[in-house]
Amino acid sequence: MRKPELAAAIADKADLTREQANRVLNAVLEEITDALNRKESVTLVGFGTFVQRHRGARTGKNPQTGEPVKIKASNTVAFKPGKSLRDAIN
Repeated sequence: MRKPELAAAIADKADLTREQANRVLNAVLEEITDALNRKESVTLVGFGTFVQRHRGARTGKNPQTGEPVKIKASNTVAFKPGKSLRDAIN
């Protein structure tokens, strides 16, 4: 499912227009992004938790030549599913 399809599903379930549902979805995603930028975790009870994680610098390998390559440190986002989500897909 892509973002437009998700917005359409929200519109149907919440009795909103697709434009309103799209604005709501964009606002939710923007707030999650802003919270992660502030190094805060976002917990949606029953669904899961988004957290920012730091990856340290490391050495990788160029798959074509086999030469070692330095990979810079970076931040990434991790998602830990909640119990309700895990139960729903199992």
